[in-house]
Amino acid sequence: MSESEILETHLQELRRGTVVLACLRLLETPGYGYGLLEELGERGFSTDANTLYPLLRRLEKQGYLTSEWNTDESRPRKFYRTSPAGSRLAGALTDEFHAIATAIDDLPQEN
Repeated sequence: MSESEILETHLQELRRGTVVLACLRLLETPGYGYGLLEELGERGFSTDANTLYPLLRRLEKQGYLTSEWNTDESRPRKFYRTSPAGSRLAGALTDEFHAIATAIDDLPQEN
């Protein structure tokens, strides 16, 4: 495995947990999967549909998201929204993310 492939693997691992937090925070405003996928990409949380949709279903099953079908358009869409429990989780995860970032900033750096 090349050095760039190894780096990419580690970057994917680092980003994986941040996608959960990003979804919870972005879905404070209701949205549907494809729109969320695009917004995540625009904001630097690149992920793919095969990762996002199972994540949304899991967060809904855990009670962190709610959903409803919008049938007003020609093609029905499932809209997701962060639940009150999801908002609390997002707050806790945000606090922990900031604490980790601060701890990393305090680590010595090689010059």
